[in-house]
Amino acid sequence: MAARSWLFILCFAVAAAGILQIRAQPDLKGFISIDCGLEGKTGYLDDKTNLSYVPDDGFTDAGTNHNISVEYMTPLISKRNYNLRSFPDGERNCYTIRSLVPGLKYLIRGTFMYGNYDGLNRLPVFDLYIGDNFITVVNITRPDGAALEETIVVVPDDFVQVCLVNTGGGTPFISGLDLRPLKNTLYPQVTETQGLSLFGRRNFGPTSNTEIIRYPDDPHDRVWIPWINPIDWAVVSTTMTVQNLENDIFEAPSPVMRTAITPRNASGNIEFAWEAYAQPKDPVPGYVANLHFTEVQLLPSNTVREFYINLNGKLLYNESYRPAYLYADAIYNSKPFLRYPLYNMSINATSNSTLPPIINTIEVFSIMPTANVGTNSLDASAMMAIEAKYHVKKNWMGDPCVPKTLAWDSLTCSYATSGRPRITSLNLTSSGLRGDISSSFASLTAVQSLNLSNNNLTGSIPDALAQLPLLTVLDLTGNQLSGSIPSGLLKRIQDGSLDLSSSLQLENRRFTYRELEMMTDNFQRELGRGGFGCVYDGFLEDHTRVAVKLMFKNSKQGEKEFLAEAQILIRIHHKNLVSMIGYIKDGDNMALVYEYMSEGTLQEHIAGLEYLHKGCNPPLVHRDVKATNILLNAMLEAKIADFGLSKAFNRNNDTHVSTNTLAGTLGYVDPEFVIPSTLFNLVFQISLILVTGKPALLRDLDNTSIIQWVQQHLARGNIEDVVDARMHGDHDINSVWKVVDIALKCTMQESIQRPTITDVVTMLQECIELENRHQKEYTANSENHNSSYNAYGVDQSTNVIQSNDAFEVGHNIARVPAMTTGPVAR
Repeated sequence: MAARSWLFILCFAVAAAGILQIRAQPDLKGFISIDCGLEGKTGYLDDKTNLSYVPDDGFTDAGTNHNISVEYMTPLISKRNYNLRSFPDGERNCYTIRSLVPGLKYLIRGTFMYGNYDGLNRLPVFDLYIGDNFITVVNITRPDGAALEETIVVVPDDFVQVCLVNTGGGTPFISGLDLRPLKNTLYPQVTETQGLSLFGRRNFGPTSNTEIIRYPDDPHDRVWIPWINPIDWAVVSTTMTVQNLENDIFEAPSPVMRTAITPRNASGNIEFAWEAYAQPKDPVPGYVANLHFTEVQLLPSNTVREFYINLNGKLLYNESYRPAYLYADAIYNSKPFLRYPLYNMSINATSNSTLPPIINTIEVFSIMPTANVGTNSLDASAMMAIEAKYHVKKNWMGDPCVPKTLAWDSLTCSYATSGRPRITSLNLTSSGLRGDISSSFASLTAVQSLNLSNNNLTGSIPDALAQLPLLTVLDLTGNQLSGSIPSGLLKRIQDGSLDLSSSLQLENRRFTYRELEMMTDNFQRELGRGGFGCVYDGFLEDHTRVAVKLMFKNSKQGEKEFLAEAQILIRIHHKNLVSMIGYIKDGDNMALVYEYMSEGTLQEHIAGLEYLHKGCNPPLVHRDVKATNILLNAMLEAKIADFGLSKAFNRNNDTHVSTNTLAGTLGYVDPEFVIPSTLFNLVFQISLILVTGKPALLRDLDNTSIIQWVQQHLARGNIEDVVDARMHGDHDINSVWKVVDIALKCTMQESIQRPTITDVVTMLQECIELENRHQKEYTANSENHNSSYNAYGVDQSTNVIQSNDAFEVGHNIARVPAMTTGPVAR
């Protein structure tokens, strides 16, 4: 018989890569069926297959939806071919299908029905890829026909990307996309480095061209297309069930295997042929074929059906073959045939055969190399999540790094000879990013430079970024970030392994000495001074008022206390603790920049210590609480400052704080100095100061302690003798008695006799309630305190430091490298 060209130009391919998270999960069979271009969010149930189809907007965020021309909407056309999605913009546009099983084989199928949807009558040609592996050229030859492209591959990750690439031959489009999981025992030709692209899957024996077999008749939803040639072939069939052999490697379905053909001339051969489908990237494709056989007739004992199979005149199978009755079997090749422009196949009866040859169905595939591996799966997943969160308007489609010619903008990849490509740098400056910093950046474990500057990022800096082992440059400038620099990043900065540019709002900014000169107008206005240095009035670029605490170069407190205070204020935050905006460590110049407290130091109020002892992790002992270390803002909110002498306390393991080192100011030092819950001698001397208006040590009375002075006066039985005359009687006598009583209880010599801080807070709240009932109007600040602004703990009282062990600093801010305005060129 003359060689007949198959209409096999059903080259099945899957090109995939999208960045949106999938909204539809696989069904119970693991199937995913997508109607591309379907409007809305609701899918439907196909009335023929009973499969659920979903819209494609959850799989890609590119392209536009269209309907084919009405003239092509015929009953013979599948419903989902009525609409499509086209991709006029960008070179590569992709779908991402998630929730897959890594290492499993999948059948991936795309359908393409042009139907003159754009009214141009121009049949497009474009490329299909799965990930970074080229599958086939989609060549639309008719506006009224649906092209089918199918491939079987091992999916290495938990997602697969199907991509359409514009090669200049017209706008890519797609009508439908299906994914079907397969057992790993099926199709042994498919490996991790080799896939199969379907050339044709033909069912011999149906009597109608519309008799297409797929799911549910084929549990794997393969599409078996009829091949009818009544002139040359006769049909034989059975109504019995054709079974698969145990461990069948193809599992051809029974409805397909129940029909077969024989030559109409009983002494003739079965002959058919196909032409090689040459493509620019695969001009001489190699093919494999799976020929499926079963005997559909119960043969008498004196009859034999036996035949040879030949390809281009050579035996395809070295032995003669007899099909088994009602059991599906196959003859196939694992390696591609020799490459020919035309493949002629002939099935010939042997001399022993009394019956003509038969064949039930055939699958022909071209070999598709899949050795090109995509970007490291963690990197790829992270970048997809980043794109989905920020909707980056770049060519972010498909695999981030491969192929190199289509790699994503704004990132750099490394291409090692072994292993998968890794993302080594990411530059998203001025990319319109909004919201918080995605945790997915922390999954880019090979990244060395990360630039997120000049966006609209808000919130805090994730500490997880410190876990990026190779990160050396991190630029976060030009955002609206807040909070403190995480301790892990700070440590990296201190040890010199990371350059960080970070403009945090009002917190933890690093300044240069020149910037301090500018913000303080060359240190014109002094707010206060003490053992550490001077505090100056200043303003940031946005006119926010700040206080700059500049250390004397010959300060007794020295660098260690500076580092201690900076380290503590980086990691603790409370409404009653002064906030550090930034710092400078520029050679010998050291300074801390704080929020400005307009009402100066506390001589009358106190709050915030319960947080240090109970809420802070680890708990902290301040060790220098006094009126001049408690500041007031314009709302008369009190905030504790000066943490240079503070000591951390491990609540889980420590039973006490080491007292080997005594630190603090004379008159405020706890005589026992044991554990945080009872450290109130120093605290409630201040309570007495609030009531009496007198200092902790009465220097005009031979440095008499205020505790002794109050006890002496209370012995006379009149509280008014100790109350500050400046109150002018404007107080509730019961609340004053209660405050004094609390203060004296807190100054008991033995710590076990003192109340806990929680008890103290409760009792003081009761005092406040008494005062609120007593006073209709309360003026907390009736005097001008500007003249007494010894701000931020730099008063002129003598600091007691009896060893160099005042505070053990975990991180050395002194080693912080100088900041740059952007990433360092590498």
